[in-house]
Amino acid sequence: MGYLFTSESVSEGHPDKVSDQISDAILDKLLAFDPNSKVAVETLVTTGQVVIAGEVKTKTYIDIQETARKVINRIGYTKSEYMFDGSSCGVLNALHEQSDDINRGVDREDPMTQGAGDQGMMFGYASKETDDYMPLSLELSHRLLIEMAAIRREGREMTYLRPDSKSQVTIQYNDQDAPERVHTIVVSTQHDDFGPNDELMLQKIKKDVRNILIPRVIKQLPERVQALFDDEFILHVNPTGKFVIGGPHGDTGLTGRKIIVDTYGGKGAHGGGAFSGKDPSKVDRSAAYASRHIAKNMVAAGVTDEILVQLSYAIGVAEPVGIYVDTYGKSNVELSDGEIAEKVKELFDLRPAAIEQRLKLRNPIYEESAAYGHMGRTPRTVTKKFESPYFGNIEKEVELFTWEKLDYLEKVKEAFNL
Repeated sequence: MGYLFTSESVSEGHPDKVSDQISDAILDKLLAFDPNSKVAVETLVTTGQVVIAGEVKTKTYIDIQETARKVINRIGYTKSEYMFDGSSCGVLNALHEQSDDINRGVDREDPMTQGAGDQGMMFGYASKETDDYMPLSLELSHRLLIEMAAIRREGREMTYLRPDSKSQVTIQYNDQDAPERVHTIVVSTQHDDFGPNDELMLQKIKKDVRNILIPRVIKQLPERVQALFDDEFILHVNPTGKFVIGGPHGDTGLTGRKIIVDTYGGKGAHGGGAFSGKDPSKVDRSAAYASRHIAKNMVAAGVTDEILVQLSYAIGVAEPVGIYVDTYGKSNVELSDGEIAEKVKELFDLRPAAIEQRLKLRNPIYEESAAYGHMGRTPRTVTKKFESPYFGNIEKEVELFTWEKLDYLEKVKEAFNL
């Protein structure tokens, strides 16, 4: 008998994602002017208010208020009727310096002996289910909201859209773990006030989601995924009805509260550590990227059709204390999962400083990752500009999503005789 599996996503205007993007924008600006900055920034957003707290050690200075306001306006919170807008909201800066007790375990004379910024375990996952080696349910959930944001910004259709939205996709699988069909789609979107007739409003939004949004998403998909959509899928749109009050006014947002959306949509596993606002000395972030890099290259090279990779660290210790691999019985090589883990250890230098260097993580590359998932994204090179009244203006060419590169394929194939 087959089964159902569900993943969700949230938009860039969701309160938790507003917080993530502010935290990562602050991190990016600090890294742009001082690549050695140590940063752990948490953001809270609520009605008309932003609170930024955390620990920073840096040689530079940035305007926290200006950085936060730019993010909020970019997302689309630009009207006072939203009860939260970038030009008028209060911004409280409660940042302070990083503890020397933590820093002493991280900074070393020899950078390659740099210890992990904290203890913990991090997971990476990949499968052959999609071209991006990601779970299909999560990829579709992200795509729905990315396209809805594009429609909102175009301003030609669905002109009532506001920034806050969520999606959820349920996939029906057969006994061989292969996707059979899209079973259920849930879309909830904040919208302008339509007036007293809530029923007409709901009918309009549901019609537009079915006839405008979903067809635009389907057109972007490979033919084999398009074939999974039939006329029988269940569609829920704004199931509670009216959704005018949203964003930080409707629900307080916090950095790091959407870690499953950020990773694999419930597939595989998660170590519990959030990403946004943290510089790469924090293995919560860097080792999670490294484990995804390993997993994706292993599946793409043909070692296995599905894999989960766990890395674990002790604070202040450079080498991981453990490497674990689970191929779910889908390995294509005659090695145990333990033997595969040993080869992973030989192939990939997993000391924090080595991960930073290999994936080019001491660059301002993080704001783009803070909405629509950190994994399964397309690597690309961009030029970013940063302005400072104190240190001048700089331009930096940086690589985004380096952990998604398939740059270890030949090394993996050689190691596994593929």
